[in-house]
Amino acid sequence: MATYVTADLHGYPAGDFDALLKKGGFTSGDDLFILGDVIDRNGDGGVGLLRRLMCMPNAFFILGNHEKMMLDSEFVFKEITEENLCCIDASQMDAFSTWMANGGDVTLGALKIINKTDPGLISEIYSYLAEAPLYEVIDAGGREFLLVHAGLGGFSKDKKLSSYTPDELLWTRPALSDRYFENAVTVFGHTPTDFYGEEHSGRIIRTDTWINIDTGAAHGGKPTLLRLDDLKEFRL
Repeated sequence: MATYVTADLHGYPAGDFDALLKKGGFTSGDDLFILGDVIDRNGDGGVGLLRRLMCMPNAFFILGNHEKMMLDSEFVFKEITEENLCCIDASQMDAFSTWMANGGDVTLGALKIINKTDPGLISEIYSYLAEAPLYEVIDAGGREFLLVHAGLGGFSKDKKLSSYTPDELLWTRPALSDRYFENAVTVFGHTPTDFYGEEHSGRIIRTDTWINIDTGAAHGGKPTLLRLDDLKEFRL
């Protein structure tokens, strides 16, 4: 059994995703961890791919900041009544505006279509995301890995993982000089690697304590599939 990770698919076509898994040799006996941000920006907003992941017993989803924005906007799918209209406050509207400003419009459009024919499925999707963890610690290939969407904001080696806030785990943009745990490799996405310079475009970044695997699928790049057992990379 092998363990794979990918991140920041952002509406990546399902057929291409299947081809990527095949190229990496992924099988039903392997585990796949998705480090958030399946949704938004492209295609159907990743809704079709998210639904497939929900049905994969060997796929494990870690929450991303885009899914968090979607969760914070769940109220748009609830029936508006006089009783709950007063409960839609400025913070919720601000959350919805933030989601739309970050590519959530395509996701919302796909969800609206589903809501017309199967509103129960909308509840299942939101429940799936609400239950997703903010991080996982796993072993693969004789190493320990901390899997998280964006890195570790406000990092301290003495700080318990449970003490990190969602914002610290979902919105952090580490500097190349940042160092994390020495006894575990932290793997994350969120910040496209070309953010650190053109020389990193389309390539993962490895330091001695962390690996950034967001290779820019949000803006037309190709996502990376990383096999943790031997740290081999796969891209189409």
